[in-house]
Amino acid sequence: MTQANYLWAPPPVQSLPVRGSQQRLPVNRLFFVGRNYHAHAIEMGKPVDKSVERPFYFTKSPSTLTESGATVAYPPQTQNFHYEMELVLAIGKAGFRIDAAQAHEHIYGYACGLDMTRRDLQLVARDKGRPWDLGKDVEQSSVASEIVPMPGVVLERGALTLAVNGTTKQQSDLDKLIWNIREIIADLSLFYHLRPGDLVYTGTPEGVGAVVPGDTITGSVQGVGEIRLQVGAAEA
Repeated sequence: MTQANYLWAPPPVQSLPVRGSQQRLPVNRLFFVGRNYHAHAIEMGKPVDKSVERPFYFTKSPSTLTESGATVAYPPQTQNFHYEMELVLAIGKAGFRIDAAQAHEHIYGYACGLDMTRRDLQLVARDKGRPWDLGKDVEQSSVASEIVPMPGVVLERGALTLAVNGTTKQQSDLDKLIWNIREIIADLSLFYHLRPGDLVYTGTPEGVGAVVPGDTITGSVQGVGEIRLQVGAAEA
C-alpha cells in the first residue's frame, strides 16, 4: 500500500489512559447530552418534559480533549467561563439502531468529565437560535479522567460531585439522569453509527457556575474516579 504523503503532519490521534493498562483508548468522536438533569434544566430556564421531548445532543472537536490534571488558559472572548461535571460513557462496540435492552453490549467503560463552557456566548447563541459552537467547542474544554473499563456495566446510580477551590458546587446522583445510559445509547444510535472510541458526556446536574484564573476544579463520580483541572491566566 502506498503511504500517504501529506502537505504537513496530520494531527495526532486523541486518546486517554486506561486504568490498569499500558494501552490508551483512541478517541473517535465527542458527543454531549444537553439538559439531562431536571434541576439543571430548570436553572438554565429550559425545563424538560420527558413525556413529549427526546434527548438532544451537541458535539465537540476531538482536539478539545484534555486530560485530567491539566492547566488550561482562560479562553478568549468570554467573561463567564463555566464548569459542568459529567459522567462520560466510552463506547467499545460498533452499533446502529441499538435496542435499549442490548445497549450494555456496547459499553467499554466510563470516565469523569468536565464540559467547560463559554456560558455567555452559549446563551447568546441559544437565544438567537444559532449553533452553540463558540460557546461549547472551546479549545481544551472537553476534560476527561482515565477510562475505567467496565464492559457491559450500566451505571444506574452513584454520587457525582464538583468543588471549586475545595467548596462544593455540584452534588447529585446518576439516578437523577432524565435519560439513562441505556436510553442515551439507543437514541443516539438512531442518528449515528456508534464506533469504538466514541465518548458520550451524559449531562451535568445543577450548580454550574463561573471560574476565574487561579481556580482549581475537582470532581468525582462514585465508582468511577476523580478529575482535576487548573484554570490558568488568559493568553496575553
